[in-house]
Amino acid sequence: MWQEEFKAWQQRDLSDSQVVYLWVDGAYFNARLEEAKNCVLIVLGATAEGKKELLAVSDGYRESEHAWRAVLLDLKQRGLRVDPELAVGDGALGFWKALPQVFASTRPQRCWVHKSANVTSKLPKAEQPKAKGLLRQIYQASSREAAERAFDHFVSVYQDKYPKAAACLANDRDELLSFFDFPARHWQHLRTTNPIESTIATVRLQTNKTRNAFSREAMLSLVFKLFQSAQRRWLRLKGSELLQDVIAGVVFDDGVRSEEIAT
Repeated sequence: MWQEEFKAWQQRDLSDSQVVYLWVDGAYFNARLEEAKNCVLIVLGATAEGKKELLAVSDGYRESEHAWRAVLLDLKQRGLRVDPELAVGDGALGFWKALPQVFASTRPQRCWVHKSANVTSKLPKAEQPKAKGLLRQIYQASSREAAERAFDHFVSVYQDKYPKAAACLANDRDELLSFFDFPARHWQHLRTTNPIESTIATVRLQTNKTRNAFSREAMLSLVFKLFQSAQRRWLRLKGSELLQDVIAGVVFDDGVRSEEIAT
């Protein structure tokens, strides 16, 4: 039953939907699978009304460019023809190579939760609390200028003694700060892939309870149903009325409409 419902959902028409933001992730589960590849690609979107909506659940081999391109092309073919304004995801995804091939104008935003974990993993444990505090000063800054200063400070602190940690942050500088060009009321939604991560945790909890091997269809259907259930509890984006400004191409400087700054 779930599998039939999932197949019908995968083929649904999206031409009436306008998606402003995307959140993407590739999830790995500990459940035994009948097939070797065990990555599930997940795409969420924020509609023009501010609703969070599950858009895609699909197979993926190691989050590859080819797999992500297939997912994005499928969304476009089924009616998602207007490029989303921003996509949020982990920097390790093949998604970033696939994105401009399908939605050329969509801007990238790296997830700060993933990036913080990647950076601090390259530091000694004793150094990690301080580093986390310095990273928070970047993504919680009230302006791009303040974030740039905090960014430079972090790099200067660690580049000599821990160059891998400094480079891990510096390599994605522009993509980490894209959110400053969008409404400030949306920032908490745009800095991380939390809408996906919280539900993935629930899926892992469910799959870890069983000793049975899952087929690919069964696993994808389970992920779909659990996300669909979680979707009922998702709240609208704060400041959802500002999405129309984003769609219209209104310029935001440090989260504020540029004309409001001028006055």
